[in-house]
Amino acid sequence: MTGSPRALARSAPGRGAVTVTGLAQQRAWRAREFPPVEQVTPGVWSVPVTIPDNPLRYTLCYLLLADAGAVVVDPGWETDQGWADLQRGFRAAGLSADRVTGVVVTHVHPDHHGLSQRLSQASGAWIAMHSAELPYLPSRIGETIGGADGFRAWLVRSGVPGEAEIFGADDGESLGLFRMAEPDVLLGDGDDLDLPGRRIRVVWTPGHTPGHICLHDGDYDLLLTGDHLLPRISPNVGLTPVTEDSPLTSYLESLRAMRRYAAAEALPAHEYRFRGIAERSDALIEHHEARAREVLDIVAAAGQPTIWEVTQNLTWSRPWDQITGYMRRAALAEAEAHVEYLEREGRLIIRRDCEHVPGRLLVAPGDQRDAVR
Repeated sequence: MTGSPRALARSAPGRGAVTVTGLAQQRAWRAREFPPVEQVTPGVWSVPVTIPDNPLRYTLCYLLLADAGAVVVDPGWETDQGWADLQRGFRAAGLSADRVTGVVVTHVHPDHHGLSQRLSQASGAWIAMHSAELPYLPSRIGETIGGADGFRAWLVRSGVPGEAEIFGADDGESLGLFRMAEPDVLLGDGDDLDLPGRRIRVVWTPGHTPGHICLHDGDYDLLLTGDHLLPRISPNVGLTPVTEDSPLTSYLESLRAMRRYAAAEALPAHEYRFRGIAERSDALIEHHEARAREVLDIVAAAGQPTIWEVTQNLTWSRPWDQITGYMRRAALAEAEAHVEYLEREGRLIIRRDCEHVPGRLLVAPGDQRDAVR
């Protein structure tokens, strides 16, 4: 099971509106047009790369230029159109492929990492990601969860009915997921990128994925935020059979750590550039607390529902009958993350001894009849 931008992104309202700095990008987003290639500062270019058949429409790839070469961040989804988009950005920035020395991905979802291998082969560049991201490459996930049987066991534990054929596995090979590149370089929190003449530092921000990173440009006080911080929507934070830790706990901690970059301009991987990193982080924290309260309200009203039943009753960005295929799995994973977080916080109990009942049942702490942690 692999993540992608098909997650159910929703608006995350809260106090502290952001200040949009990518005005041309915002106009294009609202008009549902393709944004321009833009020079953000000397040595930093923003290049939109098409995402096929997806409401997010494009990934914002960034070119970091120095006299000694260039690093490409999140080159985008692997298609011929995406490759043409990337080459258009290179031409605008006066960059040739042989000057690219490195490729960095904020995380291994295909809209970020898909073109890494093609670019590396064309340029000879190394490919880098955080060390915690390595086990979540699609080519490794099957081994991690025990293949299709492990995935089905997760659905059963969540109470998904057997007739839910919409949970059939995506054809990952046809999407190119299993052809995504292995890294040459593993990064850690606080590492400096190998780009002589530039001060680019790795900021580990687990949550959306375990090895998600942002990059801080110390020369111009820019924060390349990947999917960690977007100006308008909230990234999917899901608990799946692959996840080893509490993704929502990690995400909230990563959001709180953003206050140290309050003065920086945010360069996200989708939508448009903005200022107000601390305010946006606080709004997302509030959003997830509201989601957690919604889960508790559903559990209290339903009387020991399964996680699947909670998922169906949560508020999503579109009606439930319009949420199909991968998006239903993303919705389930997000509900799972909130349930697991609430159990850790002592605000919800999960019954794991439910004979004759499909999946685990959720119990509000105030209704502990026959509840077993």
